[in-house]
Amino acid sequence: MKKKVLAAILIAMTVLAGCGETESESSTSPIIQDVEAVDLATPEPEEDPGESEPEGEEEEQEPEEVREGMYRSELTNEWIDESLKNQRPIAVMVDNEKTALPHYGLTEADIVYEMMNSTKNNRITRFMALVKDWEKIEMFGSIRSTRSTNVYLVGEWNAVLCHDGGPYFALDLIKEKAYCDNFTGTFGRVDNGKKREFTEYILTGDLEKNFNSKKYSKEYNEHYPGTHYTFSNKDYELSDADGATGCSEIQLVPFKHNGSTLKYNEEKGTYDYYEYGEPHLDPQHDNAQLTFKNLLIQSCSFADLGEGYLVYNIIDGGGNEGYYITNGKVVPVTWYKESDTSPTEYYNRTTGEQIKLNTGKTYIAIVPSDAWDDIVIKK
Repeated sequence: MKKKVLAAILIAMTVLAGCGETESESSTSPIIQDVEAVDLATPEPEEDPGESEPEGEEEEQEPEEVREGMYRSELTNEWIDESLKNQRPIAVMVDNEKTALPHYGLTEADIVYEMMNSTKNNRITRFMALVKDWEKIEMFGSIRSTRSTNVYLVGEWNAVLCHDGGPYFALDLIKEKAYCDNFTGTFGRVDNGKKREFTEYILTGDLEKNFNSKKYSKEYNEHYPGTHYTFSNKDYELSDADGATGCSEIQLVPFKHNGSTLKYNEEKGTYDYYEYGEPHLDPQHDNAQLTFKNLLIQSCSFADLGEGYLVYNIIDGGGNEGYYITNGKVVPVTWYKESDTSPTEYYNRTTGEQIKLNTGKTYIAIVPSDAWDDIVIKK
């Protein structure tokens, strides 16, 4: 039976993360570019307590498929080796300054978060990349420091945070949170002719060495909240979804420093990632371009901690704007995250129905709410 949540209830929820005072959130929509005006207004769904599905009418069930020795990944829904079923993912902090490019191994990530890393330097961003099958990594990075927001996010994946230090308040938070296992400053160094802060990478054998040293469980532990997203086993189109419009390109203008842009690749049915005006290529894998099947764009307020540091109010009770984008279409959503270890959930903003993701990699942008209106969506 479909899981439904009324948008009105979500908007009324006001659970706060306790991360400090928030900035006021924008209530208007980002810029939509097209010959005709595109209306992404989000009307309240009509409520009819007496309304029910016709008797005998049930949701069409997708056929179950079984493949010997394999299972569907909880991160991507792709078929992967069954031996990985209980293995915890890692969450790798990746530097996103232009000096740090090119990034090695990022196309191996199952999920990539991008978020503002500092209120200074034109709001430069940093990646947090989740990798399920981390034993195959030969070179990944470069690795940089963590922030408090990342600590709250790894909890919903039971992931091990891989980073190189961080401000004292983020490191104190790691110590405080029993769910947050982490490896810091323990990876390989590569002589790439750059300053030392740009030379740390996860290399072959580094993760095995770290797990043995820390004696962390490689398998999901008592903090694991269970499966995360709801996936469609067949290619899901948004064409008929309430509130859906076209999306050939999304420009994340609030990320001023690197100008993150995702363009729809109709041939592949995915969104290719660009920054600094160029395709993002991975020399570790024959210069493959970073691309995603699903895009989740979240508006989120933040608390300014001074000297450029910040923490997003990522634990929030609902009513937050967002978008789900896949297969050339975009639909407005609302999102909420109840606690450190609870998954972030996304609902169609018009119907209140929980969204389904398509099988494949997912990109998640956490956009500061004070610049939400600056996003450009091209139809």
